[in-house]
Amino acid sequence: MDMELKNRFADLWNRYFNGSDLPITFFYSNDESDATRVSPPKGHQCIIGVLSRVFKGRSLCFDSEAIGCAGARRYLGFNKDIMPDFEYFLSCGIAGKLEGERYKKTPEMVNEVMTRIPFCEAPARYIVFKRWDMLDENDPPEVVIFFARPDVLSGLFTIAGFDETDLNAVMAPFGAGCAGIVHYPFLEKSSMHPRCILGMFDVSARPFVPKDSLSFAVPMPKFVQIIENMEESFLITPSWGKVRKRLSNS
Repeated sequence: MDMELKNRFADLWNRYFNGSDLPITFFYSNDESDATRVSPPKGHQCIIGVLSRVFKGRSLCFDSEAIGCAGARRYLGFNKDIMPDFEYFLSCGIAGKLEGERYKKTPEMVNEVMTRIPFCEAPARYIVFKRWDMLDENDPPEVVIFFARPDVLSGLFTIAGFDETDLNAVMAPFGAGCAGIVHYPFLEKSSMHPRCILGMFDVSARPFVPKDSLSFAVPMPKFVQIIENMEESFLITPSWGKVRKRLSNS
């Protein structure tokens, strides 16, 4: 991690977003990178809930066994398998056997959706999550993740499109909460024009995040551009000043 870039963003974030919560980051590594290794859970566990510790400043390191959800293991790249009858689980269920989440109308629609979500294998043994201020010079952040309220999201959304003519510089693809903060932005990182991902619409994951927040995930190459643009963007205008004042009062 470039320490000058790290400190520059922290200063700009405090200046224009009035001390709003710092983002977290993730990267893949073959060592634990000075993070606490998470123990395997005893049963099903949503990784979104576990990540609340990272926003409080505790760096965490996961291997495949530490991820207590089959969907998260897939979206984080540790296991390609899909649970049996997943097309029914995500749709109408199977009477007397499996309760359906009813996120899609039919099993056939689920199968079609899954063909459009490519599997991306984890490039290393661990995935490490650290809050921005906890990064050190040996850490290579892949994606920067905010959990933010609407006023902060409006700023992130707008700065993401500041140097883009593409009307979809930010997208909100269907998927689990962990797909929105890891899978999709990690795929975007390799794009010529990486997009940001607005997420945390997953109803199952909503109980693990503040009721007034969504996620906003930025591939690191795009995030570097955002930092470079902040001081010449709308963030210096009276229009944003009104929003910034409201941030300081909330």
